Amino acid sequence: MDFLELVRATRTCRIFRQDEGLPEGSLTWLVECARLAPCAGNAQALRFALASSPAACRAVFPALKWAALYKDWDGPAEGERPTGYIVIVGERGKRTNLNGIDAGIAAQTIQLAAQTRDIGSCILLSFNHETVAQALDIPDTMEPLLVIALGMQREVRVADTATDPANLGYWRDDKGVHHVPKLPLKTLILSNK
Repeated sequence: MDFLELVRATRTCRIFRQDEGLPEGSLTWLVECARLAPCAGNAQALRFALASSPAACRAVFPALKWAALYKDWDGPAEGERPTGYIVIVGERGKRTNLNGIDAGIAAQTIQLAAQTRDIGSCILLSFNHETVAQALDIPDTMEPLLVIALGMQREVRVADTATDPANLGYWRDDKGVHHVPKLPLKTLILSNK
């Protein structure tokens, strides 16, 4: 698959085939992809906490805040929930800005890698940090930076070209297709000399 097509296909997924589960070893393979991604000063300061068992997934799920633009939706229903989580963790109070940048790079790498295996993903910044840390035995010296929810994707998602730059909210149509408006390329390039 062409890289641009991979990026176009890699949209946030919020509805999964929960009964199917993830293929064995998927979470560690995704962390291996992130491990090899670039990071600031090659410091490799991030760590990863994994939730793959049903019990661990049940403990993490209630800590997550899903889809702020869907006002009447509290997240995936039972049967549509993620079957794995990768929590990107940084050392508490150290390299704060760089950890955030490195976490973004790692999360994007994981999301793109997941898409190559039909695994849907949702990167979450809105979550109860304490609940997640307790659920996954993250030491007090470390803090969860991002949660990536993962599962076999069920939801159909498409990137559309935005027609109104003041209205970039994602939405679902009457068939349940999740639409994500993206600004046209010509509006993003400020100069090209």
